[in-house]
Amino acid sequence: MMDSQKNALQEAKEVTAAENVAAEVNEQTETVTQETPDAETAKPKYTTKEEILARLHELATGEEVPEKAEVEMLKAVFYKIHLTEREAQQREYIEAGGDPDKYTVLPDEAEETFKAEMVIVKEKRQEAFAKQEEEKNKNLTLKRDIIEKIKAMAATPEEANKNYQEFKELQQQWKEIKAVPADKANDLWKDYQFSVEQFYDQLKLNIEAREYDFRKNLEAKTAICEAAERLAEEEDVVSAFHQLQDLHVQYRETGPVAKELREQIWARFKAASTVVNKRHQQYFEELKAKEEDNLNRKTALCEKVEEILTLNIEGGSKWEELTKEIIEIQKEWKTIGFAPQKMNVKIFERFREACDKFFNSKSEYFKALKARLADNAAKKQQLIERAKELCESTEWKETADKLIALQKEWKTIGAAPKKVSDQLWEEFNGLCNKFFDARNAAQSGTRNEEKANLEKKRDVISRLEALIGSDEEGIHDKAQALAEEFSKIGHVPFKDKDKIYKKYRETLDKIYKQLNITSARRRLDKFKTNIKSMAEKGADAVDNERARLMRRYEQLKQEIITYENNLGFLNASSKKGNSLVDEMNRRVQKLKDDMELVKQKIKTIDKECE
Repeated sequence: MMDSQKNALQEAKEVTAAENVAAEVNEQTETVTQETPDAETAKPKYTTKEEILARLHELATGEEVPEKAEVEMLKAVFYKIHLTEREAQQREYIEAGGDPDKYTVLPDEAEETFKAEMVIVKEKRQEAFAKQEEEKNKNLTLKRDIIEKIKAMAATPEEANKNYQEFKELQQQWKEIKAVPADKANDLWKDYQFSVEQFYDQLKLNIEAREYDFRKNLEAKTAICEAAERLAEEEDVVSAFHQLQDLHVQYRETGPVAKELREQIWARFKAASTVVNKRHQQYFEELKAKEEDNLNRKTALCEKVEEILTLNIEGGSKWEELTKEIIEIQKEWKTIGFAPQKMNVKIFERFREACDKFFNSKSEYFKALKARLADNAAKKQQLIERAKELCESTEWKETADKLIALQKEWKTIGAAPKKVSDQLWEEFNGLCNKFFDARNAAQSGTRNEEKANLEKKRDVISRLEALIGSDEEGIHDKAQALAEEFSKIGHVPFKDKDKIYKKYRETLDKIYKQLNITSARRRLDKFKTNIKSMAEKGADAVDNERARLMRRYEQLKQEIITYENNLGFLNASSKKGNSLVDEMNRRVQKLKDDMELVKQKIKTIDKECE
């Protein structure tokens, strides 16, 4: 009797265990789960390039299949450290007084190693993915075979009871077989669940043993529910979520409870799970919003740098001003956290590219500026060589003009390098001063002569002024003689030339006015004075002047004839005709007066040549 009871109890336990599996199958379809957040949300644990390269090498050479999230995280952290180091090196170079146009970004061996290891890791991931797909298809075939075997066992109650142990082994095999293709997983699971339920429906169950297990399972699941409810107070939301996942595994592994309590206990556990999951979801939604805000802020910084790239930057000071602005932007970038994973690397590469373009353009600008300064220095050196050739010359007028031209050309040349600019100017200016000092020393006697001439002309003007208001005879002849004397006096200082001549003419005009001498007579007197000076230059000059006057005389004569002929055709009876005749008569008279003056000038030349 005792043996039969023991056998019955053992059978009941086995059946209960089988029933637990069936309940597990049912509950697995209802379990509320949530995926673990992307690896991008985890804080990087690497602080140096060496640590990252070591981990990457481990992934590239080890048996471990690299996870996409970790690979992306390694890439993001590596380039963040890489950019920080480059910026620090450039800033240190500039702050130490380095020439910005000489700064170049040197190749980074660590970056090259990183790229090479990353290629291997990516290839490894691709190979692993292909193997996983192949393995999933094999798993699909194996699980379909298990379903077919369970269906055969569930054909009759006798088959179910007889093959119960084999059924348990098949279930264990099912658990050990891993993933199948995602598009087949749902239908495959439903088919498996249906087959298992059919098998359990055929089993003969021991009520007493089953109820005992139900009570134990209820106690276990109640404890699991209480643990899940306590997670609502857990400060670390992420830790609470992971603990909940462990509780879900425990809940699934715990057998079923009484049928009338199944929904109730599941609802309690589900409610506790919902609280934790909502906190977890809210946490990552806030984190996602923060990352989106970080992306927007980083995008704005990219746009700032890109806007600077569109400027037409001229002048070293402007480049330095914008360099400081770029460095401040880079500092601000470092204060901003991660962007969403899919954009984190892209936005970083965009920012790095914009900054690189700026500093490359700056380098090109200063290289071109250096070339221009060197070219200007060469041009100025050429002017110095020409000045050296001229500075010893005693051709004062001609050489002075050439040196003045060189000085003007010097002003058109742009700046030279600062370290030689003053030296070049001092050498050039010294050569020019050497010539002009020599000229001034040589011409000091000429200036004394010009001052003496100035006094002589003032004396002539004083004697002319004495004739004004005088009633003595021969004033005109005396004035003419003084005029000739004035014309024979040599040059005066340049600054006094116009002033002394103006006073001379005003004094002479007053005398002519006093004597009622016409302007024509004045011009003739002036001509007489000038012709004497001309005669001193040589006979050719006088002959040329006489020939010019003869041509002018004939020209005036022809014009008079033309006007007189035209007068004969006018109708003197009309009012308009009288006005025109009067105007033409005035013109004819003017021409006759001019012709008479020319005639007198010719006579003066002839008399001078007798």
